[in-house]
Amino acid sequence: MKASSLQELFVAELRDLYSAENQLIKALPRMAEAASHRELRDAFTSHLRETQTHVERLDELFKELGVSPRGKTCKAMQGLIAEGEDIIKETTESTRDAALIAAAQRVEHYEIAGYGTVRTYASQLGETAVADKLQKILNEEGRADKKLTRLAETVCNLEAANAE
Repeated sequence: MKASSLQELFVAELRDLYSAENQLIKALPRMAEAASHRELRDAFTSHLRETQTHVERLDELFKELGVSPRGKTCKAMQGLIAEGEDIIKETTESTRDAALIAAAQRVEHYEIAGYGTVRTYASQLGETAVADKLQKILNEEGRADKKLTRLAETVCNLEAANAE
């Protein structure tokens, strides 16, 4: 179906994010298992719980909007997850955590862009309460990205550099 209005585009983008979050729920445990640094494993596990909450919130938003969350597969997330799985196979333990953070941040940046977009659409459509809920998710994605940056800069990248 082609989106011919901002409302239809808004719903399509929400469905894309819903698909992305559900795919991420399956990928995060594999990323946590591949991480060697405890704090990184904990960050992935924590983000898994947060992602599950995001799916629950999106379910609520779809109910409020009176539309189904189904009907779209996020191909971008499929690609990002495939890259993350390649990283696990193509890195040694000494560089894997740094590479996992890079892969995870690509995912976070995709989500940040998506949630920023749908939040703006919601605001422009007069869906203030929906926009507020989407802003909350956007804020959580931003905090997850900052946590990954801190881990990269203070631990994982340094350990990878020292392994050379």
